Parts: sequence; C-alpha cells; structure tokens
Amino acid sequence: MKIEQLVDCRTTLGEGPLWDTQQERIYWIDSFGNKVYRATARGTEIETWDVPDKIGSIALRKDGNGAIVALRTGLHLLDFASGRVEPLMDPEADIETTRLNDGKVDRRGRFVVGSMDMQEEAPNGALYRLDPDFTCHRLTDGIMVSNGPCWSPDGTTFYFTDTWSEDIWAYDYDLESGTISNRRTLCSTKGQDGVPDGSTVDAEGFIWNAQVYGGYIVRYAPDGTVDRRIEMPVKKVTSVMFGGPELDILYVTSMAKPPLPHLPEDGPLGGSLFAIRDLGIRGIPEPRFAA
Repeated sequence: MKIEQLVDCRTTLGEGPLWDTQQERIYWIDSFGNKVYRATARGTEIETWDVPDKIGSIALRKDGNGAIVALRTGLHLLDFASGRVEPLMDPEADIETTRLNDGKVDRRGRFVVGSMDMQEEAPNGALYRLDPDFTCHRLTDGIMVSNGPCWSPDGTTFYFTDTWSEDIWAYDYDLESGTISNRRTLCSTKGQDGVPDGSTVDAEGFIWNAQVYGGYIVRYAPDGTVDRRIEMPVKKVTSVMFGGPELDILYVTSMAKPPLPHLPEDGPLGGSLFAIRDLGIRGIPEPRFAA
C-alpha cells in the first residue's frame, strides 16, 4: 500500500471525490472555497469551476457536459463548457440555518443529497431525493450533519451517517420507489479519535469511511466489523472514492482549515487530494444523474 499526495490544492474544506468512468477524470470540491476541481487519475490537467456559494456535493449528468451542484442556496445546474450556474430548486429555502451537503446518485440515476446545520449544533437538516424529472422528495429529517451516502453493490442497502451521532447507519433501499426504511446502526465510532464523514463501497460490498479529526480511513465489512484501518498523514480526512482506469485507486480529500474555530489545523499537507494505491481492492462505477 502506498499513500501519495496527489494534488497540493490546499482546499479549505475538500470534499466529494467522484470518479467518472466515461471521462476517466476525478472530480472533487472545496466546500468553503466555492470551487469544483477535475483532474486526470494522476492528478494532472487540473481544471476548476467557481460556484456562487458554499458547495456540498456534485452529481454528473448523463449528457457528459454538466452537473447538479448542491449549494447553500439549493440545487443548481453547472455547465462545464460555459461555467454557467443556474438555480434549479431549493428544498430548504425557508430555513436560514442550513445548507446542502453530501450527496450521491443511486443505481437508477436519482440524486440523494442531505442538508446540515451550518453551526453543527442542531438537528435541522434532512435527506432528499432528486428524481430525473427534477421533482424533490424528503426521505427523512432530524439530521445535524448529513454525510457518507452510498449503496451496496446491488443498490438495495443504503449507508448514511449524521456525523455527530458518531454512528454509520444502514437502511433498506427500495430501488423502484427510491425510499428508505428499517434504519439500523451498522457501526459506531463512539470513544474513538475520529467521527464518520464521507464513505464509498467497494466491489466486495465493504464500506470505506473517512474518519475526520482522527486521520483514519476504515474499511467495514457489511456486518459492521472493522476489516482494515489506514492511518493518513493528516487528521482531517473528509471523504473517499475509488477511481483510476482500473477503479483500484482510493482517492481521499482533506481540509486545510476546519469549519469550527476551536479545532486545530493540519500542517502543510492539509487540504490535499491523496491517492492510496496497491490496496488489492476495486471500487464500483458511480452512476450519473439520469437527466
């Protein structure tokens, strides 16, 4: 196993790594820097797009030239060719204390995205599903910080965390309706150094989670037991995604400056995009939004 600093981008709050198998490019974001990044598997040919507010996640669209971006002010359409950002809808337009955060696309091309309390103090957030006809549906609420959405390889189990609950949950996921049910605790980080942030699932059905403030990437078996723990060179790792031409590189985002003022900053590697190679494990292609 080899951990490499792939891009020295110093993102204030790096998040949302997303590998696109069509273009063979890695995307990631700077949530507080209001920016979307794209690069090759080796971290070269870096491109950036500015967005008009804090960004929580992106979903690539099926047409290949655009994305849906989850901003503080709601869901927007981003055109990569022109850089234009157009409002789509805001599911929490009447709530001033929240913003949209982590999200991913399910096996049927729907974007599942959660919101968070911007002060990370109250359960004011919720989880939503944006369908290809651009209708939005609330799946659950009472969330402080939405993070880590991902699915089992067959798409019927949904994994998700409210970071400050310190638990990763599993739900039954109805692929036909896009609804969730039967929440149970998959695993807990209570009493450990870090708390759960972004996640992905590999081809064997194991869950990989970035444990922010602890500096670990943890691989969990589908029954919630710890299979592997990787110590990173920074404490504030935020999310993970398999990518590369063979889907065998684990990309890891991090933050240069924590959002809460009482938390210490990492050193010069903070905010970098990392790549972990030679794990002997492959990921699963991420779907595109179906519109």
